[in-house]
Amino acid sequence: MARTGIGIRTAQQTSERLAGQIHIYDGEGKGKSQVALGVVLRSIGLGIQRFMESRVLLLRFLKGPGRTYDEDAAIEALQRGFPHLIDQVRTGRAEFFGPEEITRFDQQEAQRGWDVAKGAIASGLYSVVVLDEINPVLDLGLLPIDDVVQTLKRKPDSLEIIATGRGAPTGLVEIADLHSEMKPQIYDTPEVPGIEGIEIYTGDGKGKSTSALGKALQAIGRGISQDQSHRVMIVQWLKGGQGYTEDAAIAALRKIYPHLVDHQRCGRDAIVWRGQQQPIDYVEAERGWEIAGTAIASGLYKTIILDELNPTVDLELLPEEPIIQALLRKPKGTEVIITGRCKNPPAYFQLASAHSEVFCHKHYAERGVELKRGVDF
Repeated sequence: MARTGIGIRTAQQTSERLAGQIHIYDGEGKGKSQVALGVVLRSIGLGIQRFMESRVLLLRFLKGPGRTYDEDAAIEALQRGFPHLIDQVRTGRAEFFGPEEITRFDQQEAQRGWDVAKGAIASGLYSVVVLDEINPVLDLGLLPIDDVVQTLKRKPDSLEIIATGRGAPTGLVEIADLHSEMKPQIYDTPEVPGIEGIEIYTGDGKGKSTSALGKALQAIGRGISQDQSHRVMIVQWLKGGQGYTEDAAIAALRKIYPHLVDHQRCGRDAIVWRGQQQPIDYVEAERGWEIAGTAIASGLYKTIILDELNPTVDLELLPEEPIIQALLRKPKGTEVIITGRCKNPPAYFQLASAHSEVFCHKHYAERGVELKRGVDF
């Protein structure tokens, strides 16, 4: 019997997803570089679980010295936790420029970065290579798209490639296993301004929870650079099972910063469909909210991730009003990141200062990769 509407499956025991995928995250919305960092964290965590070191190259185009970026702090936190596993190369100049402002220096810097990338891809030393902002580099014509595509097609089978930035070219999209687009949703108006520090990630595309974990890493890194404690709380609804994409990332985060990261799951190891909710689903949802609401009000946490809160509300397992009131009263310095798909946008969306909807244009299921319930769909 077919079912419609929101339903979240928890993870079941299945075979591991194939490694060595090419992921593209593009679009005008927030979260592209964050999700790349979340993938890096996940890769390191999986390496720890398997007693195999997972080495990562973060190659950042168009991000030369002289400017700071949101992800700088997150990379610092990664390098402090795993100094022998994280390599970083930055190329480009500090200022923004358009097609009519391209200089010889811009071309040389793009080529320098790509030469490093080609060497890293061929070396077999890395499990993940992040090509941050390579999409606009290609869109600007700073690198030949054919060279990039052919190099990625010849990469080692086990190597994962993460390409980020606006304007992914068609040639790159064609060889990708996964393509998610972040589109900004605008609620913030002069009449009803959003509350700074509330971010929402919705949509059917991959990357919502992983992007939130990149945000947590960023908060911890900021605390390190400012010599302050940036504690993080992660509350996950509808995820009572095991085997989720972000499990390894959370494990890695807690391993390197155990005193800064708190994590709580709630839900049962079963499917939850609208109209078929069980009493335990309401109990577990409320238990998670008691933890989350207390964390928001306490002021003890700099970043609080409310993972899969949106479908929990959409399934009517939690009322909206307590969430709205908690967000309205949150301490000024506390960030709240809310994730999860939903068919009926709740009223608290209006409070967000940033909202990205993640659209799925391409998924590795199309290439015959077995999906994990609750992880991939």
